Amino acid sequence: MLMSAKELSGYDVHARDGKIGRVHDLYFDDERLAVRHLVVDTGGWISGRRVLVSPHAVEQLDRDARRLVANLTREQVEKAPGVDTDKPVSRQQEIEHYDYYQYPYYWTGFGLWGSMAYPLAYATPASAAGVAGGYAAEASDGATSDPVQRERLQAERDAADPHLRSAHEVTGYHIEAVDGAIGHLSDLLFEGGSWRIEQLVVDTRNWLPGKHVALDARTLHRVDWGERKLYVNLTREQVKGSPEYAGAPGR
Repeated sequence: MLMSAKELSGYDVHARDGKIGRVHDLYFDDERLAVRHLVVDTGGWISGRRVLVSPHAVEQLDRDARRLVANLTREQVEKAPGVDTDKPVSRQQEIEHYDYYQYPYYWTGFGLWGSMAYPLAYATPASAAGVAGGYAAEASDGATSDPVQRERLQAERDAADPHLRSAHEVTGYHIEAVDGAIGHLSDLLFEGGSWRIEQLVVDTRNWLPGKHVALDARTLHRVDWGERKLYVNLTREQVKGSPEYAGAPGR
């Protein structure tokens, strides 16, 4: 099931014991192209604070009701480490966030989600229990007895850029094919189980009036954040022949 970043914005977010807030933004990893965090606006519940909710916690996405359910309690969310979502999220902040919830780090291992292809909420019960249980036993506070592992984790803490980008920020970025401009980014489409970004929706209004096309996200090969541009390994002719995007269901 493909979900749209724009569609998800505004969804109500519920914990097991009540509403947390609404989805304000998504943070995605620009290296592996996966949604890593939902930015949830808590409204007046926690003094207007925005919090991060990981796909590890998301148990249900209900398109009809425009809501998602997280395997969390309101108290857990309230006591979670604070993050200023108006600034880039550092790897150290991610580590604190993941350690607090005892999630396995997605940036270690060869899978999209660390040693798994899916976040915990979508993994099989046996594999999820094994990964989460092993993680909790090995690193109750982010530490580990293995010196090699400890050195690697410290290197991760020192990394300046975890490659997290805001979906709101990149919407509107210009997109270049190998032989010229094709339009600007209108939306990101991700798979609702793995949270992997599968397609880039491009507004080609200045070139193909009134048309939006969906491009395979794997064709993205470079991002110039300074110039606010995305580069894809396609020709303009290939883009012209790409499937037209009609919009998310119900929009």
